[in-house]
Amino acid sequence: MQIVKRISVSVLILVTTLIVIAYMLPRTVSVERSIVINAAPDKIFPLVNNQKNGAQWSPWLSRDPNVQVTYSGPDAGVGSKMEWASDNPNVGNGSATIIGSVENESIKTALDFGGEGTADAWFSFAAQDQSTKVTWGFTMDTGLNPINRWMGVMMDKWVGGDYALGLANLKALVEGHFCINLSKTQSG
Repeated sequence: MQIVKRISVSVLILVTTLIVIAYMLPRTVSVERSIVINAAPDKIFPLVNNQKNGAQWSPWLSRDPNVQVTYSGPDAGVGSKMEWASDNPNVGNGSATIIGSVENESIKTALDFGGEGTADAWFSFAAQDQSTKVTWGFTMDTGLNPINRWMGVMMDKWVGGDYALGLANLKALVEGHFCINLSKTQSG
């Protein structure tokens, strides 16, 4: 009986320690990646501001050929909404709604992953001589949930590579290295 008590106390101490450490972790998580594209902002901006164009460069939609995508609201800019549904856990379910759009400068998107939470994503377009530095960012409030706080530690690893891939796809598309449609879409 003594060994069971020691194991129980050890587990309790471990769990308590993990919870205490979780509340020392940052509540807000940010991920950001950038790339320089050899084109002016006005050649890049429409490919992001119109979410239907995202199928050509998205790092996620190509992962599931059966993903169901629907669009609503205006074709581009504020109010444009894309919803997706997939059985693939690397794609999942959710929606992205453009909530801010400054032509050739920036785009802000509200993301909703249902029970998985919400986040904000954003793009900035900074002209540099004959090219544009495109930055794609993501910010999420992990709240008071200690599990979400621990997941926040991994967010850069989980999302950062996909952002880099999406930006590389966008660069290749703009610079004319490829042009493919990676998903089946349905307008609504």
